[in-house]
Amino acid sequence: MDKLILGRYIPGNSVIHRLDPRSKLLAMFCFILLIFWANNLITNVLLFVFVFTLIFLSKIPLTFFLKGIQSMVFIIAFTTLFQLFLTGGGKVLFQLGFIKITEFGLSQAGIIFSRFVLIIFFSTLLTLTTTPLSLSDAVESLLKPLKFFKVPTHEIGLMLSMSLRFVPTLMDDTMRIMNAQRARGVDFGEGTIVQKVKSIIPILIPLFASSFKRADALAIAMEARGYSGGEGRSRYRQLSWKMIDNLALISICLIGILLFLITKIGRASCRERV
Repeated sequence: MDKLILGRYIPGNSVIHRLDPRSKLLAMFCFILLIFWANNLITNVLLFVFVFTLIFLSKIPLTFFLKGIQSMVFIIAFTTLFQLFLTGGGKVLFQLGFIKITEFGLSQAGIIFSRFVLIIFFSTLLTLTTTPLSLSDAVESLLKPLKFFKVPTHEIGLMLSMSLRFVPTLMDDTMRIMNAQRARGVDFGEGTIVQKVKSIIPILIPLFASSFKRADALAIAMEARGYSGGEGRSRYRQLSWKMIDNLALISICLIGILLFLITKIGRASCRERV
């Protein structure tokens, strides 16, 4: 639980911190598209160099990003091994009974692993350098054109803001409840699967109770302050799009152009070999 960093913000004054949250969100969406476009070693290395450059510019220790990977290590390992052992094609590199590793399976496993790591690193960079309130304002601003279709953009931004804000709080509550249960003799790591599932019940009941109590207190506080929706409300925080935000999106476009050229050259070389 202490490895989960979703919703946590690290204050700073780096170039990445000063970017408009809307440009960060747009850059993340574009970067995810580029990740699924990269399908060979060179393109993935290029994306890793780009991401590590952003991490260096953010002045945030790499350990925070490694914690993001540690919290999803099971999913990454399962998906990578699934691709490695169950994807056929190409020359057989290793075989032991029904277990077989091929060139294509190895390359696909490497690509899947790289995609997971890149997405986690970039999304972690977004959340660590942007406050939850700024993210909700950015989402609401980007969804403004949908107001024409009667989409409640302000309410969507508010729900996102509260969700990101209370994820760390819920994790802290979970750790506090688990420590209290351990002090009473509960062991969460021993026994069969059924026993482990039963040991979670003493955590869920007080966690749900505290969550509903906190939600009720939040609703009362919003009503006491006269909250009645987003119509006609002024804003204390004003988003400001600057030249540096244009440069950030231009850099993403340049990375996309490089990926396109590398992919095109790679395909042309493969055709010549054939």
